[in-house]
Amino acid sequence: MSMKHNHPFHLVDYSPWPLTGALGAFITVSGMIMWFHQFNNSLLLLGNLILILTMIQWWRDITREGTYQGLHTLPVIYGLRYGMILFIVSEVFFFVSFFWAFFHSSLSPVIEIGSIWPPKGINPFNPLQIPLLNTVILLSSGLTVTWAHHSILENNYNQAIQSLFFTVILGVYFTMLQAYEYYEASFTISDAIYGSTFFMATGFHGLHVIIGTTFLIVCLLRQIFSHFSKTHHFGFEASAWYWHFVDVVWLFLYISIYWWGS
Repeated sequence: MSMKHNHPFHLVDYSPWPLTGALGAFITVSGMIMWFHQFNNSLLLLGNLILILTMIQWWRDITREGTYQGLHTLPVIYGLRYGMILFIVSEVFFFVSFFWAFFHSSLSPVIEIGSIWPPKGINPFNPLQIPLLNTVILLSSGLTVTWAHHSILENNYNQAIQSLFFTVILGVYFTMLQAYEYYEASFTISDAIYGSTFFMATGFHGLHVIIGTTFLIVCLLRQIFSHFSKTHHFGFEASAWYWHFVDVVWLFLYISIYWWGS
């Protein structure tokens, strides 16, 4: 008969979710190829469905391990912290590549685009309209998520829920405004190097906002179910770190691409 013991290291149970996650990623990539070449997105939707179901059940298991089974001991929490920090560092370098492409093309525009930036025929967005409003929204969401953190540290249950709710609303509002901005854009991703770098950088940032908003929604639900305490709330801390990272990236995007680049 086997017996379960708590260890000072992260000894996880057998789980099918890494396998189903890899399978979902493979099907998603294969579905994107089929969508691009055959205009059939059925395999892509299947892959996305597998990934979503995998994430929901994997997060459920991790929440159970940390909240009810007591497996997230202090050394385990330290390991999770380092893992999240390294993940955010990798994301920083991911966005550095887009900024590198943008400045490489904008600081010395080639003759093929008229030796000017933005290229001839491109009508960039006014940085004092929706981009500025989105900047205010994200900075405000940074304040509300910090408010939520302090509320959890003070065991203020109601204020933690309120501040997390406001953060989620601001994240959704940002996404809606960016979608409207894309809809009203006078250029597309295929319009020279400006369109490519603009939509790749802002689009991936928008994807990160959606991921971060989902992260915060999970934290809001966990706070409602009293999963967090002043001494045990790393799940929220990870989401707050990620959200602050998203805020900082947007500031660089706004200053370089929307303001300076226009």
